[in-house]
Amino acid sequence: MAETSISESETTTKTQLIYRCKKCRRIVASEENIVSHERGKGESSFKWNKRSSGENGKQPVDCTSIFVEPMKWMQAVQEGEVEDKLMCMGCKARLGYFNWAGMQCSCGAWINPAFQLQKSKLDECYM
Repeated sequence: MAETSISESETTTKTQLIYRCKKCRRIVASEENIVSHERGKGESSFKWNKRSSGENGKQPVDCTSIFVEPMKWMQAVQEGEVEDKLMCMGCKARLGYFNWAGMQCSCGAWINPAFQLQKSKLDECYM
């Protein structure tokens, strides 16, 4: 009986998504740190001259970044800055940007406060 309960618990363990710096592979965020947001209205959320209007918003725009809660490795946040770049603690590569007043995601949604990590600077890994 005990063997079946162990095998059941092993099968129910969920793989966890983590984000690593592409340059030095240091873990910078995990699935629990992500702040979810509702998708915005795409290009119509931006100023008319900021984006081209060729597609008329027919295809939904994927977010080019993730937003996370403030974490201990974010040195500029710990120093009391209001807005600044987010640098990797290992290799000092720029991973994103933060602003306590908020910022707009590439999908058009407004996130406040915003701790933005660029997906192009991160590797998604499953543990």
